[in-house]
Amino acid sequence: MAALTPQRLAEAVRDAMWRDDRASKALGMQVLAIGPGTATLTMTVRDDMLNGHDICHGGLITTLADSAFAFACNAYNEVTVASGFDVNLVAAARLGDVLTAEATEVNKAGRTGVYDIQVSNQRGERVAVFRGRSYTLKGKTVVDPASL
Repeated sequence: MAALTPQRLAEAVRDAMWRDDRASKALGMQVLAIGPGTATLTMTVRDDMLNGHDICHGGLITTLADSAFAFACNAYNEVTVASGFDVNLVAAARLGDVLTAEATEVNKAGRTGVYDIQVSNQRGERVAVFRGRSYTLKGKTVVDPASL
């Protein structure tokens, strides 16, 4: 059996989380990349995601960023939840836009962490910036270590 590297652990956590992530799947998200403290997810803006101004609902853009945040901060195989976040919507997303959320760990100390997530469209134009604060639950793992 190959050694369990931090990357392989992050991939095992991604697989376990994705299996039960009904919200992200329902919105058509895909996990493009995962690593220790990082994640990249994508979502295409559909007609049922448009608000009354014919642009993507800001809450759905936020949900994409939040999903990337969740995958990034759980990648160490410690159950980690959001303790809060701030989001700034800086441009509109429109029907057919392919949004990509890239999450990066800023700091992880003890049971708390800070993550920045940038959401961009297919042209590389920034749509939103999101900063998440995480809290790790003591002694709980995403994947049973014995199964790894």
